[in-house]
Amino acid sequence: MALEKIGAHTYRLHINDTAVFHPGGTNIYFVGDPKDEMALIDTGEQDREWLRLILEAYRDLGVPRITAILISHGHADHIGGLDRIRDVINAPVRCHPKLVEKLTPFLGKEAVGALTNHERMATGGGVVLEARFTPGHADDHVCFFLHAERIAFTGDTILGSSTSVVSDLQSYMKSLHLVQKFNPSVICPAHGKIVTEAPQWVEGYIKHRNMREHQIVSAIKRGLGDVDDIVKAIYPKNLKKELRRAAAGNVRQHLSKLMKEGRVKELPSRYALKT
Repeated sequence: MALEKIGAHTYRLHINDTAVFHPGGTNIYFVGDPKDEMALIDTGEQDREWLRLILEAYRDLGVPRITAILISHGHADHIGGLDRIRDVINAPVRCHPKLVEKLTPFLGKEAVGALTNHERMATGGGVVLEARFTPGHADDHVCFFLHAERIAFTGDTILGSSTSVVSDLQSYMKSLHLVQKFNPSVICPAHGKIVTEAPQWVEGYIKHRNMREHQIVSAIKRGLGDVDDIVKAIYPKNLKKELRRAAAGNVRQHLSKLMKEGRVKELPSRYALKT
């Protein structure tokens, strides 16, 4: 699990957790100049081996001063070991304002600072990262953009080897279009491969969601108003049982978005006597 250099100022530590967690594994990033200063993006799972790998990568870089530990969002696989890592590198933790309260109890009030949308942060090698709030996967999600090299650190908003789980589809689509407007040449996701065909990848993400929405609307037009019936109509017949719950959750997210847009209404539940 050696460090891989991505561009002039980005180093990736890839942790192969595909057997347990994520398709394509997990990525931790060091951004800046190893001979000067760097920023660390995310800290992975709460796992002793992960902590060892991250600190080993830090030493392999020559123990640069870390100007900030940047957190993409507050899910457990992005903030694990954060307190222990900070004990070693003693850098401020920067995150979405909604995440500050969650991190403060175990890091200390002085250790955590809220990012502002569009905030630009300088680190070594003349690198400047811009923080952009990108809710949808999580309401406290932040992407980081390295404008000089057109690299987007997309957290879980855009992954490298699969689609992402969404908590608010309406917000998520806006976040996808925000990343698209940045027009990255490279996407560095929290999970999966590094995406070098970035514009096409982002477009594919957007088209996939739009296609699924069109299928759902078409199913409703045919009189299908039950989530399970819609899942059966638009997903493969051989969809594994364990994936049907996720598929149903995806359909509900689309229906929620359509209701917010005034395109779909929810009718009262129907009841029938048991036979």
